[in-house]
Amino acid sequence: MKKILFLLLAVVALGYGAYFAVVYYASYSEGTRSGELIKFSKKGVVFKTYEGEISQGISGAQIFHFSVEENQNTVIQKLTDYQGKYVKLTYKERFGTFAWLGDTKYFIIDVSLEGSPHFNKMQ
Repeated sequence: MKKILFLLLAVVALGYGAYFAVVYYASYSEGTRSGELIKFSKKGVVFKTYEGEISQGISGAQIFHFSVEENQNTVIQKLTDYQGKYVKLTYKERFGTFAWLGDTKYFIIDVSLEGSPHFNKMQ
C-alpha cells in the first residue's frame, strides 16, 4: 500500500513539474506588435508584476495587454522611458502563466522606438 501511495505521489509531482516546465520554458508563439504605449505599471497585492498596454489603433479600439518578467531590467527601463510614445514590442507567448510571472500570456523580450504611421507625411 505504501508503494502505491508513493508511486501515485511521484506521478503527481512529476506531472506538476512537467506542466511548470512547459508553461515557463516552452514558447507558443513569438512576434512583434507596434502601437502607442499607453500604460506601464507594477501592480499586484501578493505578487507584484509589470503590466502594460499599447494602443494599436487611432481610436484605441484595439488594445494589446502584455507582461514583463522582473528580471528584464533593460526592457522595464525602456518601457518606463517610452511612456506615451510609439513603440515596437517583441514578445513571446506562453501556453499559460503563473501569478508571480504576470497577468497575461504575452511576455515582452525587447522594445524599440518606432515612427508612428499616423503622423507620417504623405508623399
